[in-house]
Amino acid sequence: MTVSVFDLFKLGIGPSSSHTMGPMTAAGRFLQRLRAGGLLARTARVETTLYASLALTGRGHATDRAVILGLAGFEPRKLDPDEADRAVAQVREGHRLNLGGEREIAFDEARDLIWEGRTRLPQHPNALKFEALDAEGKTLAQRTYFSIGGGFVRDEDEMGQNAPAATGPPLPYPFDSGASLLEMAAAAGLTIAELVLANETATRPEAEVLAGLDEIISAMFACIERGVRTDGILPGGLKVQRRARQVLTHLMCDTDKRIADPLAALDWVNLWALAVNEENAAGGKVVTAPTNGAAGLLPAVLRFYDRFHQGTPEGRRTFLLTAAAIGSLYKTRASISGAEVGCQGEVGVACSMAAAGLAAALGASNAQIENAAEIAMEHNLGLTCDPIGGLVQIPCIERNAMGAVKAIDAMRLAMLGNGEHTVSLDKVIATMKRTGEDMSAIYKETSLGGLAVNLAEC
Repeated sequence: MTVSVFDLFKLGIGPSSSHTMGPMTAAGRFLQRLRAGGLLARTARVETTLYASLALTGRGHATDRAVILGLAGFEPRKLDPDEADRAVAQVREGHRLNLGGEREIAFDEARDLIWEGRTRLPQHPNALKFEALDAEGKTLAQRTYFSIGGGFVRDEDEMGQNAPAATGPPLPYPFDSGASLLEMAAAAGLTIAELVLANETATRPEAEVLAGLDEIISAMFACIERGVRTDGILPGGLKVQRRARQVLTHLMCDTDKRIADPLAALDWVNLWALAVNEENAAGGKVVTAPTNGAAGLLPAVLRFYDRFHQGTPEGRRTFLLTAAAIGSLYKTRASISGAEVGCQGEVGVACSMAAAGLAAALGASNAQIENAAEIAMEHNLGLTCDPIGGLVQIPCIERNAMGAVKAIDAMRLAMLGNGEHTVSLDKVIATMKRTGEDMSAIYKETSLGGLAVNLAEC
């Protein structure tokens, strides 16, 4: 299944696409189920059970807030962070929740939100179950959902072999591997970006696709601008100081020295990645790229292209379209969930996408683009997800900056060659998937290993 660029790049709120946006979306789907069954008016309580990773890092990832907001009828794309704060505070103070914005019910967080961190459902570690009860405590409906990364959600009937089938008209180029992507592009005489654009325009007008791409780019850059303007301490208890504004001041006050520094551009890349991920950690508006935990990497590399390579609107669109093709391969052939394969599925995938996108924007051949994507992931294999305190802060924020620099270097290495290389992108994706399967669960977004525990021991 080829994933649309607009599914990979979604506007939402931080700090996590799988632990915040996903549960909120799942709650919305459960509301739809209640409405369809005529059960909303009879519902007196809704009990939510969070399993495994959603429970173990859920408080740090604001999963509890996400469930409350989702049950209240809010959607990630449309949610204003300030409005969200007010809504959650009102529910917690009054112990009442306006279910779907239509029916007020009792809501006791200590009773109605159950944390089952020791229980992992076999389908996926990011699982949550909703149960609607009537005034007598009788179950009216229940449903289990899985937040599978990047804000994508499936219910219990859609997992595994029962994944939802593609809808709409057939795509002209339904690639399902790196090899088929290159073969189809070569046969049609298209770049990867042109091929993806042809797929997108099979379901909507080209003008709408281009406008949508520009909207994504504008949202990414707006997030950078908000991040560099904002100071203060990030929420969550670690007392992490936001640094982007200070870094910007430092760069602007030291321009003469920067002009003579051959690596000065990397300081700007670091700044842009920090800015976005600090916004994400604060629960601000971000674009999944392909996840919230990796949201700063692609915008930073895209801004690098824009500022240091005299970027054009066409080049920026080429960047996103190409990055989406690579992200689609990881989404369908492996995973973009840190809880499933570690951070190689988040920052690693984003690094691979960004390397390919940048190479494409700079005129690389399809073979060089595939090579850039492969190099970037090859050197992210085994990357663990061990957030301190369950927060998307340490090492997540800096990891985006490091990943952005790595993406740029992967592009440069690929463009020094002609695209011929030993390990294919398909093989490295398969290796990434296997590595994730072999990785201990304590290193997959549980905060039970690595930095998450060693900080307390030091």
